[in-house]
Amino acid sequence: MAEITVLLPSLARIAGAAAVPAILDDWLVRADREADASPTREAALRRCFEFIAAQVPTAALTRSVTANDTAGSQWLFADPGHVAVDAVAVRLLACATLDLSNDESAELARALRPVFGDAGFPFDVVATRWYLRCPVEARLPMFAVPEDVLGDDLMRHLPVGDNQQQWRHLLNEAQVILHNHPVNARRQQRGQMPANSVWFWGGGVLPDWARTRFTDVASDDAAVCALAKMAGVSTMQVRDFTIENIHAHRVALLDLADCRDIDLLASKWLTALDAALKHRTITVAHLWFAGGERISVKSWHRWRIWRRRRQ
Repeated sequence: MAEITVLLPSLARIAGAAAVPAILDDWLVRADREADASPTREAALRRCFEFIAAQVPTAALTRSVTANDTAGSQWLFADPGHVAVDAVAVRLLACATLDLSNDESAELARALRPVFGDAGFPFDVVATRWYLRCPVEARLPMFAVPEDVLGDDLMRHLPVGDNQQQWRHLLNEAQVILHNHPVNARRQQRGQMPANSVWFWGGGVLPDWARTRFTDVASDDAAVCALAKMAGVSTMQVRDFTIENIHAHRVALLDLADCRDIDLLASKWLTALDAALKHRTITVAHLWFAGGERISVKSWHRWRIWRRRRQ
């Protein structure tokens, strides 16, 4: 029989949606509760894949999917972002989600290349992502992941550690260039959010290898797909995956952690998962929530009727 691990948004976010089926409450009451894990994306990837790296090199992994030049360098995201000033702070309100056109990215990239190139970090754009190529021996500071920064005071999450002043200076220079760029003036005139900042994160070298216990991986995250490919595992986009068609003796990973439509998540995925458990095409489903909660649901858990559903 097959089993599946599903990466999900936070439990609080799912439970607050109107269309969440009662089965979720049943699972939470009747399933086996596992020890809570660290509520970070990096921790989830570390549980799914084995590889050697001090931090998950998200930029190098992502680039490896669309380019063949990742070897021999460190890679760092310099994702386009939007910052806004309020009465008490400068806040990062968007990162890599500004829907820049290819022409807009190309214009902004031309303006930014001299700043980063003169510092020894060539700037490049591939498939809508903005990258910096860093020498493999470069000592980079710690960069905060966007999920920890969005909506918060940007000053609390500036680079910390080796050469931090250089990277803070590069951030300031990039912000000045972008703030005054005609592309952003045109975007503001159209009522679009200007790309007035960059955000550095995801640095590291592409690992030499990766291993995993999964035999099938469905994810829209390029870093996850890259790790699966390195481990010799078949991958597909989430839209092409069907729970009902998991073959016997397979161990699948379904990455829904970034799903924004919670009603669709409930009506499509949780319902299909429940049906697969009832029909025993899946013997166990490990549900890992972004908040760190983890439960394991087995086919026979529905008979734990003495465990009452929460009111």
